[in-house]
Amino acid sequence: MVNDFAARVASGHMVALWDVLRGMLPPEPQPAATAHRWRRDEWRTPLLEAGRLVSAEQAERRVLLLENPAGPGEFRIAATLHAGLQLLLPGEVAPPHRHSQAALRFVVEGSGAYTAVDGERVTMRPGDFILTPPFTWHEHGNPGAEPVVWLDGLDLPLVRLLDTTFAQFSPERDPISPTRTAPGQARPSATFAYPYAAARAALAGEVDPCLGIRRAYVDPATGGHVLPTLTAYLQRLPAGFRGAPYRTTEALVCCVVEGRGRTVIAGVDGAQATFDWAPGDLFVVPGWLAHRHEADAESVLFSFSDGAAQQNLGLWRELRGA
Repeated sequence: MVNDFAARVASGHMVALWDVLRGMLPPEPQPAATAHRWRRDEWRTPLLEAGRLVSAEQAERRVLLLENPAGPGEFRIAATLHAGLQLLLPGEVAPPHRHSQAALRFVVEGSGAYTAVDGERVTMRPGDFILTPPFTWHEHGNPGAEPVVWLDGLDLPLVRLLDTTFAQFSPERDPISPTRTAPGQARPSATFAYPYAAARAALAGEVDPCLGIRRAYVDPATGGHVLPTLTAYLQRLPAGFRGAPYRTTEALVCCVVEGRGRTVIAGVDGAQATFDWAPGDLFVVPGWLAHRHEADAESVLFSFSDGAAQQNLGLWRELRGA
């Protein structure tokens, strides 16, 4: 009788909640994404090859997406995050466009390129952190003498889930201008470029047993998040650091800037992965997976996450030592 009832309501596009409640509400997060690492020599060779195969103009954005192995074809590195490595060769220009998604850039290698946000240019140097707030016109150019590579991070999967994507690929064609904002809606950060030297110098003070010395990039006008959905960090691990286990609901995409070490990440099934890393390597830690860092030499990690969205929605949690 119960099975017959389930079949009858299913024909009307309904489901009995009592049959699925426990699966919908697990006692703690169970991320579908898995931890994964991309070594510098694994991504750099094909990215440079792409530079020979397709121009920046043809590609709109010449980017190799970092796709989570657990979700092929989903174009995301974690549940709510999109990440990729973008290459701009000397003399190239990536044309202006804008979109609903918030984006950030972290320069991995090369100097001399620029990003322009709503017409304001900033030069890109290794370790610099640059913002593209939602629906701002942005373009890139490289008048320099060497290739420039940066990490792109976007909230694209989250915005797609909300069905709120708008995009325009030419300032001359403006069929839709969704520029109205709701009362109290977060405004873009007053600052959109954060030089590496200043951020690196701020990594001083007491060493956290889990995180080393970690600082979040902030809007200097408010002290709050630089973007309404994305958080970014710069983190120093002293030589010999052996971190205690840590977990947080935010998914973390990490890029190694300086040093050598490893990160040990526990899986949902109890197994664990150990990722040795060096400059230019990247890895993802899905939300709520316990992890710990170890540094053989003084090391610096850049990371970004969906922490801002979680904190703004009252969803963010952390657990130390487990």
